[in-house]
Amino acid sequence: MTVQLSAELFAEGFCFGEGPRWREGYLWLSDMHDHQVLRLDGSGYAHSVIEVPNRPSGLGWLPDGDLLVVSMTDKRILRFDGHQLTIHADLETLASFDCNDMVVDAAGQAYVGNFGFDLHNGAAQRVAELIAIKPDGTARIVARDLLFPNGTVITPDRRTLIVGESFAGRLTAFDIDQDGDLHNRRIWAQLPDGAVPDGICLDALGGIWVASPTTNDCIRVQEGGEVTHRVATDRGAYACMLGDHRLHILTSRSSNPADCQAQRSGQVVVVDAPAPGAGYP
Repeated sequence: MTVQLSAELFAEGFCFGEGPRWREGYLWLSDMHDHQVLRLDGSGYAHSVIEVPNRPSGLGWLPDGDLLVVSMTDKRILRFDGHQLTIHADLETLASFDCNDMVVDAAGQAYVGNFGFDLHNGAAQRVAELIAIKPDGTARIVARDLLFPNGTVITPDRRTLIVGESFAGRLTAFDIDQDGDLHNRRIWAQLPDGAVPDGICLDALGGIWVASPTTNDCIRVQEGGEVTHRVATDRGAYACMLGDHRLHILTSRSSNPADCQAQRSGQVVVVDAPAPGAGYP
């Protein structure tokens, strides 16, 4: 039986929140269509960290503490040392279309997905790549033929990567070798009909929370597809992150850039979680 949980409002007024991360007691997120990376304190107050003109998305940190940010429309990974924003990796020749979510492990290896096609202008659906980036900024394609690779997690032992294929409605797993290459592709979980995995996060019991904008909820899934918990939301759920024993869910009434800027309907809602976060991000 699926446990139904109720969330409460934590913060609101965002254009469109994406890429939430928990670090040292703060919730970080990209307000994609407001071009800002934000850090939220325990009261929900949002402090602007940096502006990213070409739309920020996935976030992560290098071992030295520098922040990595996906810059979507110019297909770059930016690096922020607390003072200056520089280019960490240019993915123009590798990514089929706008870059999106990203996971960074403890060694600073990053994995980045992309849309594959012009989603917001109605282009025909195409498969996309998952790109790995070494700590020195060297990039290569490590997986192909993914249907909108989106939220991504890495297990605590850094041996397994799991990515949400949004338009296949599934979570897909790979083994990670010592060089960071991916092998042994397999379905980790097929989601319930109608669910579209967007942002995801892993918990200490091995379950994955999946934000689904099409079904207005965030569900906890175990390997094989069993849904153990569900949090209903009053608008699309686009991303989620565990921190401070709570699940933070980023919601919005739309993902269309023009609608998001006009409505500013983005919210963060929170709920007590059955287990803390684990692995990466």
